[in-house]
Amino acid sequence: MENFIFSLNATMPVFLVIVAGWFLMQLKLFNREFLAVADKYVFKVALPVLLFRDIATTDLREGFQLKFVLFCMAATTVMFLGIWGLASLLMKDKSMVGAFTQAAARGSAAVLGIAFVENIYGNSGMAPLMIVSAVPLFNIYSVIILTLCAGDSHAKSRGETIKRAFLNVLKNPIIIGIALGVPFSLLNIRLPVILSKAVANIAGTATPIALLVVGANFEGRKALSKLKPTLIASLLKLLVIPAVFFPFAVMLGFRGSELVAILVMLGSPTTVTCYIMAKNMGNDAELSASAVVMATLLSSVTLTFWIFLLKTLSLI
Repeated sequence: MENFIFSLNATMPVFLVIVAGWFLMQLKLFNREFLAVADKYVFKVALPVLLFRDIATTDLREGFQLKFVLFCMAATTVMFLGIWGLASLLMKDKSMVGAFTQAAARGSAAVLGIAFVENIYGNSGMAPLMIVSAVPLFNIYSVIILTLCAGDSHAKSRGETIKRAFLNVLKNPIIIGIALGVPFSLLNIRLPVILSKAVANIAGTATPIALLVVGANFEGRKALSKLKPTLIASLLKLLVIPAVFFPFAVMLGFRGSELVAILVMLGSPTTVTCYIMAKNMGNDAELSASAVVMATLLSSVTLTFWIFLLKTLSLI
């Protein structure tokens, strides 16, 4: 019961903010013009600043484990490329492939990661190292896949599409935010207090505004028309992917906070960033929004299941 309450406390506030966004849209306190501006603000300003702050304020050198870093990077790569390959082969509607791949592979590691591990162990454990190992790849692979799967990609030559994907990686604001944070962490550079507080205030707007926008843009009829891919993406994200990779993590000797950090990387609900990026990069925003809502709702049960299983097996 304690684990279930913990998971509810981690996921239900996120879900309730999404619901609040939907109600505010129904009350006409939000309009389409506001949502369009909010989308761009979150994508180009708030999320990059959030990731910059999270990485810049983390000591990457403390407790560095090469084996753990390599596992996180390898698992992320196999996860993205595997789902992308299967979706490309099996999905009849190719316009959904990019959004489906991102929704099924990309969890809210940066948002839930440190808080989740701290709630269990009282400190951040291996979560910061997991975030630095996996989150940059989350974004790089997402940009490449969304670029190659964008609606207008068929009108361009293969060379032009690849070039566009490469440029989108370099220009992506979220990746730039991560890249700027790394030297601050490695060189132990600390921002002045005034600037640090300003950065923290901007970073603090990223998640709530993004969640409100997801809720405001959520359209029940459109979501129901894409219920099957939404449900499949959510189950892949929350159950199938952790089930595939956990045995390898255990065989490699990962235990305790290492496994909890890996759980967050593999089995956390689809991040709201998926919706923001899909919409801004010409992919299926409705499917992305539906996956965020569905995965967030189901994750209180699935995360509880994984924690219970890992504890029962004396792995955490």
